[in-house]
Amino acid sequence: MTKRWRIHPHDAGRIESLERQAGISPIVAQLLLCRGIGETEAVQRFLDPKMSELRDPELLPGIPHAADRIFAAIQVKRRIVIYGDYDADGMTATAILYRCLQLLGADVGYYVPNRLEEGYGLNDEALRKLSERGASLVISVDCGIASVQEARTAREIGLELIITDHHQFADQLPDAAAIVHPRLPGSNYPFAGLCGAGVAFKLAWALCCRASESKRVSDRMRTFLLTAIGIAAIGTVADVVPLIDENRVLVRFGLNSLQSQPTIGLKALMRVTKLLDKPSLGSEDIAFSLAPRLNAAGRLGQAQLGVELLTTDSVERADALADYIHELNSSRDSLERSVYLAANKQIKEQFDPSDPAFVLAGRGWHVGVIGIVAGRLAEKFNRPVVLLSIDELGAKPATGSARSASGLDLHEAFAQCTEHLVAHGGHAAAAGLKVEESKIDDFRSAFCELVESEVSVQDRVAEVRIDAEAALSQLTLRTVQQLEQMAPFGESNPRPVLCATGCELAEAPRHLGSGERHISVKVKQHNLTMRAVGFGKGEWYEELIALAGPIDIAYRPVINEFRGRRNVEMHLVDWRLSEQPALAASKG
Repeated sequence: MTKRWRIHPHDAGRIESLERQAGISPIVAQLLLCRGIGETEAVQRFLDPKMSELRDPELLPGIPHAADRIFAAIQVKRRIVIYGDYDADGMTATAILYRCLQLLGADVGYYVPNRLEEGYGLNDEALRKLSERGASLVISVDCGIASVQEARTAREIGLELIITDHHQFADQLPDAAAIVHPRLPGSNYPFAGLCGAGVAFKLAWALCCRASESKRVSDRMRTFLLTAIGIAAIGTVADVVPLIDENRVLVRFGLNSLQSQPTIGLKALMRVTKLLDKPSLGSEDIAFSLAPRLNAAGRLGQAQLGVELLTTDSVERADALADYIHELNSSRDSLERSVYLAANKQIKEQFDPSDPAFVLAGRGWHVGVIGIVAGRLAEKFNRPVVLLSIDELGAKPATGSARSASGLDLHEAFAQCTEHLVAHGGHAAAAGLKVEESKIDDFRSAFCELVESEVSVQDRVAEVRIDAEAALSQLTLRTVQQLEQMAPFGESNPRPVLCATGCELAEAPRHLGSGERHISVKVKQHNLTMRAVGFGKGEWYEELIALAGPIDIAYRPVINEFRGRRNVEMHLVDWRLSEQPALAASKG
């Protein structure tokens, strides 16, 4: 679908001033200003974060009380269970706290619910089973803050519950022995963006301080924390939390840790993903190589294997787990592609592309991948998308996953359609639901009508936000190396998007990868030719091969390293026929 391009406005005077005051290149000054970073001190903190910028863990709301209770439980050998979540953030959070408690001599185990059978978060049956098996204290990670009923169950059966989480609250807080959360009501912690693994890392740090009886931890515990920061970096990138403030520090130093001192399991996973030979790691290596494989285990109901991989001390077991999880990712990829093709076909054959939203349903669609597919379709069409997996036997309600677009609050939207639903939950941007098969059409009508009233036709046009226009001749290795100073890239600090106008294809595009999902093209501008890759843009192939005139391209410049050689290439974001006006983004 055609997208609207918005190029960020620039003030040459401010760029020159920041360049001079901060001692940085003009291009970096320009891009930092695009991100609202214009003060010299803020620039230095952003470009050169220090480990010391991680706040004292005792400042995180709830940690002093929680750490005291956990440390006391360790001392008297009470049975402790870490209760995690099945995504990469939950697995890494579980691994951090589990290894920390092992280091401190605790009687500790972990439990991760099965995504396909139990669903997200604490559940009563699991808590009862843990109690029956001797658990005395349960510590949740990356879940639990909305588990009001489950906390009541824990108290009734005599199970002490400590909740550590970062998600949205319910109408009331659960009645737990302690709650650790960066946005705990009544607190004023300055950074609310920590993920579950970030919260777990802070709690582990606090426990290490107690064991060391000092703010300065022992050498053994310092080594553990430096390894743990690498695990926390995976959860931080995987959970798409903003890579600013403490998260930027966690990921910057976590990437160094992953390269210099990975756990046995992570080293095995980096082997199968071919990351061990890279001279340096970036956040994209987590986002596109490590995190998807951990998430695949969770999506296919085997999250416990992901935690085992992160915590095993056996090289043989680590290698076996890494190979198996790598295969699970291939299976997840195949399932995802199958559902994506079926859902895309359904849109083309049964719906109008101008519909305000798409509610798609298929019998037997794998519930572990429908969320990913909903996200891809929401991005492609810039519409809220709901995917429903209808039970093959017709005995259970359809299970759905939704992703938002155009600013629609899915949580509120589902609340207004609740009469058609069995259950729903989630957040503004991503949510889950259950609906009886006989009610799907009614829900679709109500949901689409609601979106029609909430989202204007203009807001349904997707936008490409462009930092600056840059000719291909400007993409020198030195310039792109300067851009890399802004890494790690991710949420709230995306890799810069530039645009070039009046380009042509120097040769016909080629398909890349299995299933023809990617394309490679040679782009020419003013007698300079560069390679560009469109990841996940295989659908552009037919249009590009039929081009008869010049095009404008939006792209992300990157440095490609191959056999010791480094050169600049582009990752395509969008393209359009030349001579279409670009809209200047407002300065507000």
